[in-house]
Amino acid sequence: MLLTNRSKVVSKKEMTLSEKLYLPAIATGLGITLKHFFQKKATFSYPEVQREFAPVFRGRHVLKRDDQGAERCTACGLCAVACPAEAITMIAAERKRGEEHLYREEKYAEKYEINMLRCIFCGLCEEACPKEAIFLTDRITTAEYHRDTFIYGKDKLVEPIDQRVDVSLRGKPSGRD
Repeated sequence: MLLTNRSKVVSKKEMTLSEKLYLPAIATGLGITLKHFFQKKATFSYPEVQREFAPVFRGRHVLKRDDQGAERCTACGLCAVACPAEAITMIAAERKRGEEHLYREEKYAEKYEINMLRCIFCGLCEEACPKEAIFLTDRITTAEYHRDTFIYGKDKLVEPIDQRVDVSLRGKPSGRD
């Protein structure tokens, strides 16, 4: 029983000698290879030549400090809640006497980690932070060989006091103020 009124007659056509030797297929493949051989290459020699990124590129994370050098993060956890990949974990602690110059508020992030293998660089952590403590910079995340080196702690995330990271140069996408 046919489901449609359309039917197709199939005939088994004998292959010619050149088709049996696959010469036309080999010639076609060589033609495609030669065409691509003379085109401009799409790859870059990365350390020597760096490609141009869009102004809205979101790269490596940084935990910012305020003007006095104290950490801005207050361990509120909004960045961890906003992260769709659940890549951010933190442990909050109370600031002790004598640590006023290290931390901005009475509560701070004792442990702050981002699993860069899970991170999708969406920028939702940046948008959720009320203290403007976390930013995605224009820097590329480094390549590593072991999985445990992709878990960035405060040692890799907090910006050094003498080497501040300028996040004002990163453009904003259209539609945002």
